[in-house]
Amino acid sequence: MAEMSFNLWTRKWHRWGAIWFSLPMLFVIVTGILLQVKKQVAWIQPPTQQGSVPNQDPGQQWSDILQISREVPEAKVTGWDDIKRLYVEPGKGIIKVLCRNRWEIQIDMQTGEVLSSTLRRSDWVESLHDGSFFSPYVKWGVFLPSGIVLFILWLSGLWLWYLPHRNRKRKKG
Repeated sequence: MAEMSFNLWTRKWHRWGAIWFSLPMLFVIVTGILLQVKKQVAWIQPPTQQGSVPNQDPGQQWSDILQISREVPEAKVTGWDDIKRLYVEPGKGIIKVLCRNRWEIQIDMQTGEVLSSTLRRSDWVESLHDGSFFSPYVKWGVFLPSGIVLFILWLSGLWLWYLPHRNRKRKKG
């Protein structure tokens, strides 16, 4: 009898959990797929360019990087406050400048030439994925519980899959 109520509880939890959290889970699934292919889809994240001399010490100073970034109008860089982070990739011979407005500039480490200047959407997609795009309350109050519910759905789905196999085995033996 206790097993029967556990099975009913599992089915109800599985059904209602899937219904209540379907929209946030859809966001997580779709954005997760986009994040999986971000390096293959230039719309999400610009492809990494190749600098002129890989594996060398950067020929650019911090002030040079800032000045080069200022010269890209779409980046809207006036000072270091407009730059979110820098990636130095010696193996490719480039410096990536990620601006606060989601613009990415790829600079040749040796020559200072701008190799690429385009919008980078991967951070935006990631903020949708974890719910922080909406607000901290949505991130912690909707998306985190959705992840927990998704885990419970996974467990209950495994149980619901296993149950008929177990019952068939019991009837045979």
